[in-house]
Order: sequence, then C-alpha cells, then structure tokens
Amino acid sequence: MNATAQVAAQVRARFSVTYAPFALNCDLQLPGRGVSALFGPSGSGKTTALRVIAGLEHASHAYIEVNGTVWQDDERGIFVPPHRRAIGYVFQEASLFAHLDVRGNLEYGMRRIPQDGRRVSLAQAVALLDIGHLQQRKPATLSGGERQRVAIARALATSPGILLMDEPLAALDIKRKAEIMPYLERLRDELDIPMLYVSHAPDEITRLADHLVLLEAGSVVASGAVAQLLTRLDLDIAHGDAASALISGVIVAQDDEFQLSCAQFNGGALWLPQQSATVGKSVRIRIQARDVSLSLAPQRDTSILNILPVTIIGLSEDAAGQVMVALDAGGTPLLSRITRKSAVAMQLRPGAAIHAQIKGVAILR
Repeated sequence: MNATAQVAAQVRARFSVTYAPFALNCDLQLPGRGVSALFGPSGSGKTTALRVIAGLEHASHAYIEVNGTVWQDDERGIFVPPHRRAIGYVFQEASLFAHLDVRGNLEYGMRRIPQDGRRVSLAQAVALLDIGHLQQRKPATLSGGERQRVAIARALATSPGILLMDEPLAALDIKRKAEIMPYLERLRDELDIPMLYVSHAPDEITRLADHLVLLEAGSVVASGAVAQLLTRLDLDIAHGDAASALISGVIVAQDDEFQLSCAQFNGGALWLPQQSATVGKSVRIRIQARDVSLSLAPQRDTSILNILPVTIIGLSEDAAGQVMVALDAGGTPLLSRITRKSAVAMQLRPGAAIHAQIKGVAILR
C-alpha cells in the first residue's frame, strides 16, 4: 500500500450537536477497516454519533470523511445527503419488510447500487451470514437471530463504504447473541470495510472491537486500541465487576484428552477450554480481573493451570475494600481485582515482580 492510500484509509469525524441541555462534541480519527466500538452509558451520544456520520442528524462545524471520500465539510460547504452516502445501517430491531421473503429483502438493499459500484455481491453477503437456506422464508417465520443476520446481509448488499451497527444484539437473548457473534467476527475478519459498532455490553466490545471510543455525557473520554484502554486505571471501564483484559494469541497446541487448547502470547502461554481454532490460528482471549489472583512466588500443588510472571504497573482503589492492580505480562496488560487487605499484606507496589494466577476454566472468548 502506498503512502497516499495509507493516509486515506481512515474514518474522520469531527462535529458538534446541541440539544439543550445535551451537547455532543467529537473529534475522531478511526481505522479504515476493522471494528471501532462506541461504548458508554445510555445518553452518552453513541447513537447520535452514528446518525451524524450517516447524515441523518444535523451537526455543526462538521467534517466527515470515510477512506478518502468526504461526506461533509462545513468549511467548504459540502454535504452529501444520506441516500448518496455509501452506508449500511443495522438497528437493534431487524425491521425487515414483512411482505417480502428473505431474498426479496436482500434484493431491495441492492436496487439503488449500480452493478459497477457493488463492492459486496449478494452471494457474498448470503455466504458471510450463512442464510442461503432461509431465502424463501418470510420474516415472521425466522428466529430473532436469523432476522438480525438477514438485516446485516441486507445492509451489506448495499455495498457500503462503512457499516454502522447500533446495538445489533440488544434485542436478542443470551442464546441468540451467542449464535450471531461468530458471524460478526467473520465480517470483521473478512471484509475490507470499517465498521462502527455501538454497544453498552463489555463482552461484545472485547470480543469484536479493534479500536475503542469511550463516550460520557457527550464527550470523548478516550479513543485508542481496545486492549490498551481496557486496562487503563484512570478510566471507568477498567473498574468494577466487568473489568477485563484482552489478549491476542496463537493456538500452539491442542490437548484432546483433557479438551484444552494452549495459546501463546507475548507474556507466555495460557491453557484454556478447547477452541475450534486449529494450531497456528489467532485467537482473542478475555480475562476478567476478578479471575486473576496474585502470589509473591510461583505456587506448586495447585489446580490453577496458568501462572505467569508479571510486573505491577499501577494500583487503584476499586469498590469499597477492593483494589484494582494493573499488570504487565511481557508487554501484554492484565488486570487483577483483589481485596485491599491482600494488597496491604503482600506489600504490593508499582514495579514489583510477582505472579498472576489464572484458572483455565475462567478464560473467555
């Protein structure tokens, strides 16, 4: 890729929206492919940000650019209307046309895109979401997860330059969420287009996102690589019961007898419940802070499979009587949530070399 292409491969979004007393101010530079997640509590401005990028919400002092194509630049008087922006939009509800079968819904998404402007073929959209066997069925006969997969395929059929997803799993139960998550991962890994993903669920963010934008009360609190922001003790996301770290590793061994996989990463190796990924494949691993205990020396005669040498890089009070400990494992950040009594008894301090203990059954994907 040449230097010009590298500069163009990004999403720029700078704008202000005011609905007194609420105001949203963003100045973002996001990767031009992969998943960028907008995360924050209700009312923080996540959906409004998507609507501004789509051109559905009026913003002032705005500049919107997607991989080299400018959709809005108030300084130059540029505003591309929503119907001319190459966007795919997925909402919480599938909102399929009830009178059309699945095939008809997909073809509807393609109609406004001329043949020579199509980036994603109908066949590719169907294959990515595995909905070929559903094409003759009406929406009323589909499960919630199937309807949402069709809605995503319909958005892809418009051959978007960017895919906007507004809490697409919020209306689904736990089982349906688990059903659809692998398809979202497939989109991330196989499509060469950026995706903006709105959610308030930390597990979705850690499993899907490459880049994270934290919003609070209309302001961008932080923006950066998801693995780095999750473990920053100055951010709320690194505290509480859901606090976790994200590790990128490679499967190096499979133990079929005990149904375990071994993943290698910069800080060592981790045994975890067996993964479907074959040896040599990359995996993303989530480790919750509450599942990481600490010891001053490596323990023996223990059921814990994973004991890693780590260095303390910071401590911060968490809930009452609890401490969050930020750790470095060979350049990979981890978190451990322990009682303040334990932290005092062990005389924990930044720079100390200790050991992190992680139960294999506690590791998540």
